[in-house]
Amino acid sequence: MPLVKRPGPPAAPPPAPAGDPFGQLRDADPDTRRTAARALATEPGGPPALGQALAREQDPRVRDAITTSLMRAGSDEAVLQLLPHLRSDDASLRTLVIEALQGMPAAVSAHLPDLLADADPDVRLLAAEIARTAPSEAATALLADALAGEQHPNVAGAMVEVLAEIGTADAIDALHIAQRRFAAEPFLTFAVEVALERLNRARP
Repeated sequence: MPLVKRPGPPAAPPPAPAGDPFGQLRDADPDTRRTAARALATEPGGPPALGQALAREQDPRVRDAITTSLMRAGSDEAVLQLLPHLRSDDASLRTLVIEALQGMPAAVSAHLPDLLADADPDVRLLAAEIARTAPSEAATALLADALAGEQHPNVAGAMVEVLAEIGTADAIDALHIAQRRFAAEPFLTFAVEVALERLNRARP
């Protein structure tokens, strides 16, 4: 099931809070922390401070503000603050992180090859979801290359689902490889057939 991407970031940052937003990220009041997190999206040194805050934050609204500000920052530094949380045991935090990374495709693109080749199948599966919002040709090339060597059926299924939605005909060979490799997995062979049908129809 694809994630519903959060709305795009606002055109302008919210008004800065009175006081030091870096220090206010540790305030006892969650509303103060949330306001501070929103103010740090465009501040020099904001991403590292937001990353440290995200690692300790438990309030859902503050977490949302932090990940949204990192998405607004849109830098490689912001991506690096988010990536470790793909390994979190907290499903709600992982969802926020995936949504934020999906909202910054240019910055995350350099990290997708490593994510799709990660030793942890859960990370590879999440990487397929992140690739969903990448430009179609680039995502197809990355996912097709990863799918051709993927051994885990659940991860392969996630890659096939994304390719069926945003892929191009360049993925067809990799889909045939997956179809043969996972011939004993009915859910996956069906998903490959659906993807192949769509991509073949889309061929010029």
